[in-house]
Amino acid sequence: MAANVEIYLWTTCPFCIRAKRLLDHKGVKYTEYVLDGDEPGRAKMAERANGRRSVPQIFINNHHVGGCDDIHALEQEGKLDELLAAS
Repeated sequence: MAANVEIYLWTTCPFCIRAKRLLDHKGVKYTEYVLDGDEPGRAKMAERANGRRSVPQIFINNHHVGGCDDIHALEQEGKLDELLAAS
């Protein structure tokens, strides 16, 4: 069973695009929550992300991973595949 991956983003955000590119490259299916002009959605994201309001915010199996730099750091450390394999 694949990991449940969720990403909150803005469509034109370069960091969001970069994070999605990494997930796409790895063949990961994910759920996108587009926050363009959606302040209630952004508030919900911030609640889940311990107050962080920047985008993207990424969750794997309901675990808050963080943003673009965080997911790339996990990839560099060889830890991202382990998180994605867990279900």
